[in-house]
Amino acid sequence: MVTVSNDPVAVKPTEVRVLPFATMRGRSVDSAGKDATEKCKCEVRVQPEVEHYHQEEHEINEKVADQQKVVTALIAGAMAGALAKTVIAPLDRTKINFQIANKPFSAREAGKFLFKTVRDSGFFSLWRGNSATLVRIVPYAAIQFSAHEQYKLWLNFEKRKHLPPHWRFLAGALAGVTSVALTYPLDLCRARMAVTPKETYNHIGQVFMKMIREEGLFSIYRGFTPTILGSIPYSGSSFFTYETLKKLHAETHLGRDPNPIERMCFGAVAGMVGQSASYPLDIVRRRMQTA
Repeated sequence: MVTVSNDPVAVKPTEVRVLPFATMRGRSVDSAGKDATEKCKCEVRVQPEVEHYHQEEHEINEKVADQQKVVTALIAGAMAGALAKTVIAPLDRTKINFQIANKPFSAREAGKFLFKTVRDSGFFSLWRGNSATLVRIVPYAAIQFSAHEQYKLWLNFEKRKHLPPHWRFLAGALAGVTSVALTYPLDLCRARMAVTPKETYNHIGQVFMKMIREEGLFSIYRGFTPTILGSIPYSGSSFFTYETLKKLHAETHLGRDPNPIERMCFGAVAGMVGQSASYPLDIVRRRMQTA
């Protein structure tokens, strides 16, 4: 005798016991899959930006203590400043002459000034005042470069290979202000010797003594304010431009160190930007110094 079940689907007792387990097992697999997916999503982290840097230069810097970096920058800055100022001394003297004179600059007029100076006072008169320049530029450049290295260390809060743009500018500006504040009287003496006849001053000490005796003690700081104000855009933009060009070079050349020609080009562009940014204040400074 066959019993017909009224249920829509006849299920064996063994299947009744298996189905719930199979169903639960499917649900647990689905739930586990969803949980794993959500867990993977949670574990995804934003990868930090890859920072490119000059590898050989970084390896050398890692081996040198911070104090030694400052000392190295002090010596290198002094040597670089002395060499650069000696090479461009004739052009620098020409620039000062046009800054204090009420006549427009032109290449022809600059050539006439150089020719007249050589004819009247001899070839080496183009370097007149360069000894005072070196007395000033050696400590100035040494302090500026070493201070820049120190400020870079202090402002590198995130311990990155390159400072952010605003910290790059600030480190350069602070280095410029520091060096100018400590060496300004020497710059004033150099400017006086560059624009006065040879018989007026024989050496830098005579400039100091004559100015203090005839014009007072504070005369050696005449033009100090525009000089300090001018050093902020000059040094800030110079170091900012140089460090930015180095960073771009590292990114585009995948960490290859720049060769000496490339470094010189970086420095030339940085100097041009800095001089252009501060030139109006530089004219004010020169006229106050030589008045």
